[in-house]
Amino acid sequence: MTYAIGRRGVLAGIGMLFLGACSKVADTKIGGSLLSASEKWHMGIHRSLSDRMALAREYTRAERSPTFRGNGSVTVDTPQYEAAVEAGFSDWKLEVGGLVERPLSLSMDDIRALPQRTQITRHDCVEGWSAIGEWTGPQLSQILDAAGVKDAAKFVVFRCADTLAGRRYYESVDMVDAYHPQTIIAHMLNEEPLPVKNGAPLRMRIERQLGYKHAKYLTGIELVDSLDDIGDGEGGYWEDRSGYQWYAGI
Repeated sequence: MTYAIGRRGVLAGIGMLFLGACSKVADTKIGGSLLSASEKWHMGIHRSLSDRMALAREYTRAERSPTFRGNGSVTVDTPQYEAAVEAGFSDWKLEVGGLVERPLSLSMDDIRALPQRTQITRHDCVEGWSAIGEWTGPQLSQILDAAGVKDAAKFVVFRCADTLAGRRYYESVDMVDAYHPQTIIAHMLNEEPLPVKNGAPLRMRIERQLGYKHAKYLTGIELVDSLDDIGDGEGGYWEDRSGYQWYAGI
């Protein structure tokens, strides 16, 4: 157990080191190549040291943080979202498409009707803060199986309603993290409907990665074979804009 905790800490430290340095070196061709190589090394060693389906630590309700702060976008500043909040998200739809056999359009009632997973986990932000929260929602794998993922699919892209600096937020993971048992689409936090500041009505929980991978205000899931033509091709909003690593495993 001591070894496992130490290993996790070392890997988290490696990831934070690269994230802190990337904004200074990623603007150069050589720097970009080095960061790409380091990211692949980080992902490879992280997965080689642990079972690909190993669970992130789960906590007790007594260990939940007294508050769970909002970060990044804390709302969606559009009339459509304000109307959705007012209506209790009764008309909210989660669209599932791309490389699937059966595209889906899921209402909040559809999401709640699926088998649910509840997990109490620690959220680690790249900015240096952490919080423990209790999340409830269906496993992403259930929805992917219902849609019928095609063999060509290699990545899952999460589409979001919020924008930062005029650009729509998005994130992505590969199929390993997509099918991890703790990767869920959360609609509840601490036994209550997900608050607006935390991404209502739906957000991702990808428990073995840093917080910026946990896309909020989720509107769509797209299965793709490449990330090259999405956004700026780096796999996520912060990866495109700030040189954050696409793989943020901890």
